[in-house]
Amino acid sequence: MTGNLVEELRATFKSKSLQQQIFDILSDRKWHCRVCEGKKVNTAQYAGGGGIQGLQRGTKKRPGLVIKSEMRHCKICQVKTRHDRWTGRLQQSNAATNIPKKLAKKILKFYDYRDVIEQRKRAEHELVIDHKFPMERWGAPEDNLSSEMSDDEIQSKFQLLKKDSSGNHNLLKSRSCERCIKTEKRGQPFGIAFWYQGGENWVSPHQRGSEAEKECVGCGWYDFEAWRKALNTHLNSARASREINSDSNSNG
Repeated sequence: MTGNLVEELRATFKSKSLQQQIFDILSDRKWHCRVCEGKKVNTAQYAGGGGIQGLQRGTKKRPGLVIKSEMRHCKICQVKTRHDRWTGRLQQSNAATNIPKKLAKKILKFYDYRDVIEQRKRAEHELVIDHKFPMERWGAPEDNLSSEMSDDEIQSKFQLLKKDSSGNHNLLKSRSCERCIKTEKRGQPFGIAFWYQGGENWVSPHQRGSEAEKECVGCGWYDFEAWRKALNTHLNSARASREINSDSNSNG
């Protein structure tokens, strides 16, 4: 992009859309309080895919924005809140492609409309089709998805997470992945420090792309079902070992 970067970028957004409004706020490249600015645009999704995350990811037609986020004292609301600032730099887009309706229905039916964490059957609007490999680590836009994707491909690529009035597991995962990128400490779903492959530290030299996905394997957020099965196997093995030791001590 050349010329007036701000105006060129602004033209890529749908007029009066949430992303355009948030981009207008950040276009001065100063720090902005999410709480205060969120009230101005009348949304609770300021940080999500329609807001900050969407700006960072970009689209197939627009590069992503390099946005810094940190806790700062807000001079307006007089409390410490999450602030965001566009650095003025751009990054390669890693946007997801739209999931065709036919494929979305196929994914929901494959998983019987059950979220992977609570294993509850839910209404379609309470479920999020989650890419196991987090978009923050893609490094490139997603290829178009085929409506004829096989069951094996669906299981390899997607899982269902809940999004209802009592919680949003997709948001929890996003926050965990963001921390992992920032700190190189892998995710701990609900504070459970267990990885079925690898350990706490991100050791791969690759931060994005297909090589980075290999490092995601073993994290509960990447594949919660595989993580749960591995954790249960680990616990059962530990229990059996204790029982053997107990029998040995009592016989001795």
